[in-house]
Amino acid sequence: MTDFDSTLRSLRVWDTDLPGFAPETAPAEPLALFHDWFVAAARAGQTEPHTMSLATVDEDGRPDVRTVMLHGADERGWHFASHATSAKGRQLAARPEAALGFYWPVQGRQVRLRGRVVTGTQGEAYEDLHARSTGAVASALVGRQSEVLDSVEELNAAGRAAWDRARAEPGAHAPTWTLYILQPSEVEFFQGDEQRRHLRLRYRLDATSASGWARELLWP
Repeated sequence: MTDFDSTLRSLRVWDTDLPGFAPETAPAEPLALFHDWFVAAARAGQTEPHTMSLATVDEDGRPDVRTVMLHGADERGWHFASHATSAKGRQLAARPEAALGFYWPVQGRQVRLRGRVVTGTQGEAYEDLHARSTGAVASALVGRQSEVLDSVEELNAAGRAAWDRARAEPGAHAPTWTLYILQPSEVEFFQGDEQRRHLRLRYRLDATSASGWARELLWP
């Protein structure tokens, strides 16, 4: 057995006390429950609870996934940002559907979303970028995300120039920086159980419901 195999088989899942979850008491719509679970994960010590997996589809129908940051979650949807010229930006322009996945192992919880993706205004993109750190602004000013890089030296030189510009021009903007908003048609909340009797509550858009959402339990 290799070190990888022995290490993999030695790992435990949710080696901690897990919170309870009573689906029958969940709110009528998913946003409020997401807010509650997000705050609970952060307060329980979850590292970077605002990181999420973003899945898109390329021009050949092949799935693609990466980790991005959540920039907000409100009545409009779940917000994130990137360059329109990046791989994800091009994929979303061609096929504006995506999935998001949050995993908070400190509480054995996951949240999964699927839906249509729309873009915010240029003003919203500017405000989103300049609400971030100098390093984040500098990275955006470099641009060229997902393009082939010739050398680390080239990256270092572009990074230094972008840092200098971000400091000298606090209002500098990256024209391709785009705010994206996923408008979910489905949201699933997963509460892990040590005995594998996981609880899964799915919300689906339903025009016949007073809240606009139908709720249903799923087998684990």
